[in-house]
Amino acid sequence: MFRHRQKTKIITIIAICLLIIAAILYWLANRYLFEHVEVVVAPNNVVTQEEPAKQITPQAQYDDWNYKDDNQTIRIKQVQTGSGSSAITYFVADVTFNKSTSLSTAFAKNAFGTNIIENTSTIAASNNALFAINGDYYGFRNDGVIIRGGTVYRDDPARDGLALLRDGTLLSYNEEELSSDDLLSKGTTNTFSFGPTLVKDGEIAGDFSAVQIDKNFGNRSIQDANPRTGIGMISPNHFLFIVVDGRKTNYSRGMTLTEFANLFHELGATEAYNLDGGGSSTMYFMGRVVNNPLGKGNERGVSDIIYIPKS
Repeated sequence: MFRHRQKTKIITIIAICLLIIAAILYWLANRYLFEHVEVVVAPNNVVTQEEPAKQITPQAQYDDWNYKDDNQTIRIKQVQTGSGSSAITYFVADVTFNKSTSLSTAFAKNAFGTNIIENTSTIAASNNALFAINGDYYGFRNDGVIIRGGTVYRDDPARDGLALLRDGTLLSYNEEELSSDDLLSKGTTNTFSFGPTLVKDGEIAGDFSAVQIDKNFGNRSIQDANPRTGIGMISPNHFLFIVVDGRKTNYSRGMTLTEFANLFHELGATEAYNLDGGGSSTMYFMGRVVNNPLGKGNERGVSDIIYIPKS
């Protein structure tokens, strides 16, 4: 009888442990893997059979690294420094708009929510993009201020954000100090919630020795050398987009946040902001991925992009 009771007790304990493990695994999958669609978004420039993709205007001048038409000029260059374990490879896109800023954003699968992802190139091609970079991967977290196309999709202040204004300027701000209503009154069309701010009012924004973006599972300091994506402004309607490759010896180790901030500053940015990096870091131009994500040529799915549509 005693042995039977002991055996029953052991089986019960094992069953409880398995239920706990299953509950934890389900919670993790639900939080970080399962798609949760909150809003289906009307597409801006999505290609359909009824409305074929826009072609590049006949007046445009372009090659594999440059594009120019009546409203915009895009110049991309690849830069390589150092060698061996110190090698760094990065890509700089210098973009100028002559009439009005046509920077747009798009969600993966035209849906706002968590864990909804597609490759940057897939989202870009679906939205008839001429140029694109990955965004802030808003869908990995459930806080932050997310305004896209003038619509507030999430209003849960948590960190330093970046606003793109209708007048072609960038504004870095503290989400807990500037409300969404204030942002919209200033002419904000899009916000991004990642960070940190790299350059503010023409100066390096601060000390980046121990920056943490959010409180999600596995969060850690992002100061160390990593692949990077960032956006900066030299002057109204004049932007810099930089993507740094990394994690591949003899090709690129990536950049620290301090190095990334210094690079934007050296290139003349008066404002600059760090977007999602690592395997997300991707630059797309005229139908191809320009950089080499993680040195493997494999993109990682992201929740959103910043892009320039074909004219």
